Amino acid sequence: MMNRYSIDEFVKKTQQEDKGEGMFELETPRLLEVNLDGKVWAKAGSMISYRGQIKFEREGVFEHGLGRMMKKVFSGEGASLMKAEGDGKLYLADQGKKISILNLDNDAIFVNGNDLLAFEPAIKWDIKLMKKISGMLAGGLFNVKLEGTGMAAITSHYEPLTLLVSPESPVYTDPNATIAWSGGLQPEFVTDVSFKTFIGRGSGESIQMKFAGNGFVVVQPFEEVYYTES
Repeated sequence: MMNRYSIDEFVKKTQQEDKGEGMFELETPRLLEVNLDGKVWAKAGSMISYRGQIKFEREGVFEHGLGRMMKKVFSGEGASLMKAEGDGKLYLADQGKKISILNLDNDAIFVNGNDLLAFEPAIKWDIKLMKKISGMLAGGLFNVKLEGTGMAAITSHYEPLTLLVSPESPVYTDPNATIAWSGGLQPEFVTDVSFKTFIGRGSGESIQMKFAGNGFVVVQPFEEVYYTES
């Protein structure tokens, strides 16, 4: 593939293009355009460019109540959000990860705190800590529950894969590769001592997430290490 262009050719090939798809548009597979006319929540530090009159503000400590603030303290910086407000075009990205736009229609979905890029303000959200594993994983593991109607953007390393879950066929995943799952599922954590012995002590793959019931789970072909095993 040719990667050598004149200046005019390069500008034409890479310039911003309005697609008329709504508030969230994929400008490229790894760059989200937000057509802002009001407010949007986005991952702190994800802004790469904007035009227009947009004001950025870190999420206030008490903006969503003391309970959620306390959970943020224990969940670390991965769930830190910023509020962008105004009128213009906002461009978001996260370490070159692939972006998927979800249209929630009175739905609920859990997203790994590291993989949530942005969502519309009409969507209700809350941080969920997985306390059952606090003694197993240093730093714990947390996710964000999104619920309602509106658009949300999630990220993944490379192409995501969605696996359907049924009562007859539970799904097991590596926590480091798990991006999201449907709102009706409550994962539990299981350990496989024989598997741990086989692959060597200290590997995260000895701890697995088990999904049982009716729904789906989204994984990525990449192990994003955000915890260490104690």
